[in-house]
Amino acid sequence: MPQRKNKKNKKASAVFERGAFLVIARIGSMTSIIAHTVFFLVFFILGLIGFNWNTLLLILTTVVSLEAIYLAIFIQMTVNQNTQSLAEVEEDIDEIQEDIDDIQEDVDEIQKDVDDIVEEEKEAETYERKQALTLEQIQNELQRLAGTIEQFRAPAKKK
Repeated sequence: MPQRKNKKNKKASAVFERGAFLVIARIGSMTSIIAHTVFFLVFFILGLIGFNWNTLLLILTTVVSLEAIYLAIFIQMTVNQNTQSLAEVEEDIDEIQEDIDDIQEDVDEIQKDVDDIVEEEKEAETYERKQALTLEQIQNELQRLAGTIEQFRAPAKKK
């Protein structure tokens, strides 16, 4: 039974809040200004046509006081809702900042990997150039040796 009552209270509260926010949205409008102006004019006209001023002013003061009380409550509800929304946005910003930090770490790691790959490629190019130079030196030395061997063979063939 308590769960059913709790659900009913939540539904009623949600309906009340929606209604309150509709009222809040209307209060700051031109329609509200016009309605209040007409309301006050009606009271003053009633006073001018002969109704008791003390009674009219008592009713007007009571209505305006009640309206002020409800406006204060509605304003506080709006402040509370905005505060809650700001807290949620702040949490979202914190999560986004954490994601950005994680992404930055990933980018830094990728940059390090790229730098390592570039360095390895430079080392591989240097090694290949050294190998090519060594091979060229060996070929030159072999050609020189082949020439020297030919010089030794040539006199041997003439004999």
